[in-house]
Amino acid sequence: MNSKIKNLKQELARVFDDNLRTKQWHNYLDYVILGFIVLSTIEVFLSTYDSVVEQYGKILHFVDILTTLFFTIEVTLRIWCADQIDDKYKGFWGRIKYCCTFYGLIDILSTYPFYLHFFMPVPYVALKALRIARLLRVFRYMKAFSILSRAISSKKREMIVSLQFLSIVTLILSFILFFVEHEAQPEVYANGWTSVVWAFAQYIGDPGNFADTPPITLVGRLIATIIGILGIAIFAVPAGLIGSAFTEVMEEDAKEKEISDNIERIVRLFKFEKDQQHTNLFCVPRYKQIKTITTRKFIAEDDIIKAVEASDCLHLYNLAEASNPQDNPKDNLVVINYFSNTPYGACIDRGSKVTIVSTSGYSEPMSSWLAYHIAKLGGFNYVAKDIETNPDDPTTYYNITNVDDCPNLKLFIEDINRLSSKPDSWVIPILGATGLRNRPTQFHFCYNSKKHDASYDDPKARIVNYEAFDKMYNKMEAEISEKFDLHADKNEWYAVSSANIAHFIKAENVFTLRIECFVYIFNNTFLNVIKTIADVFNYAFEPDVQKTLPSEMVTRRKGHDFGMRDYID
Repeated sequence: MNSKIKNLKQELARVFDDNLRTKQWHNYLDYVILGFIVLSTIEVFLSTYDSVVEQYGKILHFVDILTTLFFTIEVTLRIWCADQIDDKYKGFWGRIKYCCTFYGLIDILSTYPFYLHFFMPVPYVALKALRIARLLRVFRYMKAFSILSRAISSKKREMIVSLQFLSIVTLILSFILFFVEHEAQPEVYANGWTSVVWAFAQYIGDPGNFADTPPITLVGRLIATIIGILGIAIFAVPAGLIGSAFTEVMEEDAKEKEISDNIERIVRLFKFEKDQQHTNLFCVPRYKQIKTITTRKFIAEDDIIKAVEASDCLHLYNLAEASNPQDNPKDNLVVINYFSNTPYGACIDRGSKVTIVSTSGYSEPMSSWLAYHIAKLGGFNYVAKDIETNPDDPTTYYNITNVDDCPNLKLFIEDINRLSSKPDSWVIPILGATGLRNRPTQFHFCYNSKKHDASYDDPKARIVNYEAFDKMYNKMEAEISEKFDLHADKNEWYAVSSANIAHFIKAENVFTLRIECFVYIFNNTFLNVIKTIADVFNYAFEPDVQKTLPSEMVTRRKGHDFGMRDYID
């Protein structure tokens, strides 16, 4: 799909989200739609007065045509972008499914029938009467109706069970009623249908007097009394269930709002920080400790965990996992802020030949933060797996045994292949490493299928341009050694397995860079290290492309410097 069309559909989906409580320009259009609904309803109401029609008929007709055209365009656009609202509405049959929903039917019945009178002799007044159904569209924006709908939906099973029980008991009583009344008045209770109709008619008050056959026997009157009591229960039970559901739904809303507020408060704690000692650049903090959030925002630890679990921009991580177990690290829970715009995580197209990939952002979120900043400072494309579809059995996209194991993996690989389709393209997965601190090397470049093999003749390797790779490696080794007293190796500690993601990528050049976690998590030179990596990649892979530093990292934008949402270019 053309990116401009896709963006238009996404914007329309935000317009049609029916949420009047978010602070975005799309909500003004929601109020315009509401205004046209009210205008259309007033026009239909005024057209019922002959005197008004005689005096202002032309104006009413103009309003009728205007609102009809407006709603025709609006409803058509709603149907067109329905797949952005929910994946189940994709394709032709998905659109049909959307049209068969409650609001979809209201939209169609109150708009499209207007055009029928151009093709068939349908009374225009009859079609106009359908237009009053537009008033039902207001329910989309009413929280009270949403709560009622959710309350009924949540207790639907219980109400069905109670109604089934009452119906069966009523049937049994009606059959008993027939047998006792048939003897006393056989001409009235000639068959069981009469007693069944009489019994059920009592529940609605028999408005048409079509069951005017009261029992006259003692047993019959006793049964009538029981049916009368059941008549109370048939309304009292659902009413009680809905009442309790109302309380539950409102409590859920209160909890959701509290969680939403906590997410916002946590995100605002990720205020841009300036690296004054080394690069003078602003960046989103790598993490915030649970204890810091508790003391700064007064949010309990349990509430922080709930907020992280419910959010689409926060990860929970134990920094102990970033250290080697032999170092006996202590647990240190932190929250990490990330960016997502796809079902699997994030995809940013910067038109570069270099695509930086994070395959393990859910289980290793700090490496995702690292990969994002390498891509941002280098002006490279970025693809990251930050969302886990099955938290009970998390998977990494680095080594793949079956493409069908995860529903988003195919899209992940497709996006990487799309971004790396240019000639001489490079795809670089970034991962962390937890080796001992006394390892002689901290940057591990992996491209061969065997450890301790630094040659360039492995047929399973996925690099074509070894000249550029060698240029990059030599420059990287020199830079990190001189600046940070760090060192690099090639396939010394890690290798690329046959199940590696590199074998699913069509780019000409693919290699993995593993960096020891303490380099970018526990050292204060982390941003300078990242900028050095980005500069070296540009030096070797895109030397002819002019790159500029992201403006939001150079100058703080007051009021727009909280978290990744204000940080995406």
